[in-house]
Order: sequence, then C-alpha cells, then structure tokens
Amino acid sequence: MVPTAALIALFAGFLSAVVLEVLIIRWAQRFRLYALPNARSFHDVPTPSMGGLAFVVPIVAYLAAVDVAHDGAGVALGLWPALTLVAVIGLWDDLSELSAKVRFSCHWIAVAWLLWYVDPAWHWAVVGAVALAIVWHINLFNFMDGIDGIAAVQCLLFCLSVQVLSGGVFGWQGDLLWLTIGGTLGFLVYNWPPARVFMGDVGSGFLGLLLGLLTVEMWRSETLPLIACLILLAGFWFDATYTLCVRMMTGQAFTEAHRSHLYQLVAERQGHLWTTVAYIVFGIAWLLPLAWLVVHFPAVSLLWLLIAVLPLAMLAVY
Repeated sequence: MVPTAALIALFAGFLSAVVLEVLIIRWAQRFRLYALPNARSFHDVPTPSMGGLAFVVPIVAYLAAVDVAHDGAGVALGLWPALTLVAVIGLWDDLSELSAKVRFSCHWIAVAWLLWYVDPAWHWAVVGAVALAIVWHINLFNFMDGIDGIAAVQCLLFCLSVQVLSGGVFGWQGDLLWLTIGGTLGFLVYNWPPARVFMGDVGSGFLGLLLGLLTVEMWRSETLPLIACLILLAGFWFDATYTLCVRMMTGQAFTEAHRSHLYQLVAERQGHLWTTVAYIVFGIAWLLPLAWLVVHFPAVSLLWLLIAVLPLAMLAVY
C-alpha cells in the first residue's frame, strides 16, 4: 500500500503541474513564446515551449523545503541548487539561445556542486566518471526530447520502476519520486501526442540531472544495483550514445542538431503516438523484467544489460 505522504506528494505534483501548465501556455501565447517549426523539428505549427516549468517549480520548492526542515539534508542541499542552475540555464536557452560553452560549463558546475554534497566516498577516478556520466545524461535527455511525450514517459517509467523494484523508497527520497511522478503526469496531460506544449530545455536538462542523481543515490544507498537503473534508462542513453558515436566516426557535424536518432527515424515512419506507445511497451515488457532479474540474479548482471540493449542495437543498425 502506498503511504499517505506518498499519495499527497503524488496528487500535489499532479495538480500543481496541471495548474502551472495552464498558466504557462497562456503566458507563452500572450508573449508569443513558441517553438517554431524548422527542418530538424517534428512539429508543423508553432507550439508553446517551457512546459517543463510545471514540474520544475514544485520539485525544487519541495527539495528546498526538505533542506530547511532538516537543516541541510545532505543530498537535498546539493540537489536543489544544482537543479535550479540547470533549469535556469535551460530556460535561458529556451528564451534566447546560449552558446554550448556556457551551457556545458553550468552543467559541470551543477554536477560538481551536487557530488560535493553527496560525498559518495569513492576513488577520485570513479567520482570523475560519475560526473562525466551525469553531464552526458543532462545533455542526452535534451537530445532525446524530440517527439511528443517521450521524455516524460521515460521519467515515469524510471520512477515507477524504482518504486516497484525496491519495494518502495521511503523518506524524502520516496516523496520526491512520487512528486516527480505526479508532476510529469500532469505535464503529460498537455504533452501527450499531439502535444499542446513542449517540455523545453528547462525541463529536459532538469530531468536528465534529476534521474542521473537518483541513479547514483539508488546505487550508493544499495537501494537498487547500478545496472538495474542503467537498464531502466537504456532506451535513452543507448540511442543517444550510439547515434553520437556513429556521427563522430562518419565525420558528420555531431555538435549540430539533427534527426538521426533511432526514435526519430521510427517516428518519421510511424508517427509520434505510435513511437511513444511502443516506448512504453518496450519499457514495461522488456526493460523492467530485465531490471528485476538484475535485482534477483546479480551474478550475471552484465548479461541482463547486454540483453536489454540488444533489440535497440539491432534496430539501430538496421
């Protein structure tokens, strides 16, 4: 049974996101803050952006409140300033395009601040690798937020699966998971294909950092094995990493926007709704059971990870 506090967090996240989304859409329409169609986009009409603010605001407010209530709750103290920085830079980029150097510098600052407060007590090389992975995860979430609903669906699949596989995360971390689930559900009401609002960089970078941190926390606290979390996120990190490697090896301008991700190629043929629904089915029917096998049969975890990405690899090559 879901605890009462978790239900409150779930409904608070959902209701606040729905209300904020209405205000964001009206504000965007009033000031004509639209994502305009271009050769690389998948939408045909100007669409309000910055919809990610609807879940960014309640999540940051909750983490700041946890920090105050517990006089600096370690991870919470590191998390809300880092998330705020990434969200602000993303919002700035949505309103007026920033240079890649500024964005990446702020991402590194946010991750360094976060890991300083998490203080995982690992070897410096491991901390460096984790920092690089989280910075990459922030950016790949932006790359993968290219069709209606897919980024919010990935967040929902991850957070719900963590709760299922762990038997329920408790404390402020558990409430954070339920608040995130409620917030992204509220956003998805307006972002489900055909979308009436887009997440924007303010939301995608925010979720990239949040889910990256949650992965580190699940691993550090031994709530879930690292490979189980990687399997739950495999649809995003494999597609983005594989596509980047192919573009680099073939001499393409890999720093420029493009439409060659696996999910984009599928969406061109099948449409947004089909692709997003297929992603949900893949996550529930394939990735979640394999993550469960990692939890219960950890001795062959790498095998489960290989099996998890095998269909993606075969489809990407095809």
